[in-house]
Amino acid sequence: MNTRRLFNKKLEELHLDLIKMGSLVEESIEKTILALRKQDIDLAERIFKDDDLIDELEREIEKKCLAIIAGQQPLAKDLRAIGAALKMITDMERIADHSADIAEITIRMAGEQYIKPLIDLPKMAELAKEMVRKSIDAYVKQDIELAQAVCDDDDAVDALFDQILQELIILMKQDAQTVEQAINLLLIAKYLERMADHATNICEWVIFHVTGEHIRCDGR
Repeated sequence: MNTRRLFNKKLEELHLDLIKMGSLVEESIEKTILALRKQDIDLAERIFKDDDLIDELEREIEKKCLAIIAGQQPLAKDLRAIGAALKMITDMERIADHSADIAEITIRMAGEQYIKPLIDLPKMAELAKEMVRKSIDAYVKQDIELAQAVCDDDDAVDALFDQILQELIILMKQDAQTVEQAINLLLIAKYLERMADHATNICEWVIFHVTGEHIRCDGR
């Protein structure tokens, strides 16, 4: 097998690893919001174990990226692909960390009756999960338009966060006994918003991978 074919094979393996990590991150978001909705403590605790698996996969991918650079002679475009992958796994790992953060709050609120129906938080989680899936797909397909579409989805997440914030403020003003839980729910909303931000970061690196330009999705 010549050098270029070997490099392409290793790059394809890297793509598969990124897809695997993305899938695990998607699952972590899904499990987290399910545990919150059902107040399932066992499921919330399993999310911490899932986070450890994602951390380990991040380290494995990082080693592979460095081995590819050291053992091959990548072209500039190849280096961008590897560099983007290194940045992306950091964002994915942080998304998984936020899932664990939400799981910790879920355990803390175990047994409490929620002060409001959980409607918008699951919507935020679903949007964030879909953004992660599409961002990895955009990387593998080198699809700039898909990457930009994911960036645009971030506006919907921000709008839901603002709506949740206003609703919780009203509840806290009306009843001081809701303050503690309202703060916990607001923290969850903030973690979900950050997940979407990390998915946006991934898409910015996708655009860099394809074009060589690091352009922020907000236009700066």
